[in-house]
Amino acid sequence: MAASGKSGTRRAARGGAKALPDRRVFVRDLVLKTQIGVHPHEKGGVQRVRINVELSVTDDGATDDNIRNVVSYEDIVSTVKRLVAGDHINLVETLAERIAAALLKDRRVNSARIRVEKLDVFPDAAGVGVEIVRDRS
Repeated sequence: MAASGKSGTRRAARGGAKALPDRRVFVRDLVLKTQIGVHPHEKGGVQRVRINVELSVTDDGATDDNIRNVVSYEDIVSTVKRLVAGDHINLVETLAERIAAALLKDRRVNSARIRVEKLDVFPDAAGVGVEIVRDRS
């Protein structure tokens, strides 16, 4: 399927099948501690990071009030926590890419917007980091 742009719907690539709308699933301001950073003073310790995730998922309308039929934010948080708890990562960019790749493994996820911020780098800044958007290829 190809994205139809700003309309928030997905359309079939061939065959004129009925368009399916997108649903946005998000996790906002998840604050976790992780081993991250390239500087010597960042090695061997932990830092707070704030992670925001927004997924565009195919909405086929078949939820039936059953969690198995949706992309669950509980699963999103579990995935992010598992990745953050891993070995030391040098760059916030690397962490963001790993999160996006893991979440895009779910075939219902069409795109992922991931923001990773380090919260304690500069005393006069709330956070510094990166935001990426990755689409299913």
